[in-house]
Amino acid sequence: MKVFVLGGARSGKSAFALAQASSLPGRKAYIATAQAFDDEMKVRIERHRQERPDGWDTFEEPLDLPGLLLKIKDSHDVILIDCLTLWLSNLMLADRDIPAATESFISALTSVGGSVFAVSNEVGFGIVPENEMARKFRDLAGTLNQRVAAAADQVYLVAAGIPIKIKEVTDGPH
Repeated sequence: MKVFVLGGARSGKSAFALAQASSLPGRKAYIATAQAFDDEMKVRIERHRQERPDGWDTFEEPLDLPGLLLKIKDSHDVILIDCLTLWLSNLMLADRDIPAATESFISALTSVGGSVFAVSNEVGFGIVPENEMARKFRDLAGTLNQRVAAAADQVYLVAAGIPIKIKEVTDGPH
């Protein structure tokens, strides 16, 4: 089962994904994509660590998300990725080939036999960003989110802490 959870900043998307993933049996992996470039981000990362229940194996991978998924897919039954927009930011800052990375991620995601929960920000609801890099990020995030949503069995949009199911494939796994 592939579950994609979208929402705005502080919408409750990570907490929802973690609760859903925690309710499933089996060995669990939490993939964190954030990098602690400043003190504020260090605090955010630590808060997320403390919110995670016991029994989760944590992997920190800012760039090679597809490689890590392929590496752990057979040893873990439930995988939570938090979050794809931070991964995208990391790729942009590292001047990586975003379309190729997206393709690699979708391929790795669909190869996982267990449950995967992927969290991402929905950044397309706001105004058009003022600068070119922000517009590029918004556009790339929109494309990445569309690709992941197409590959997912379930898609949720979380607003104000309320999850709204916007897609469910009922004719078998994708």
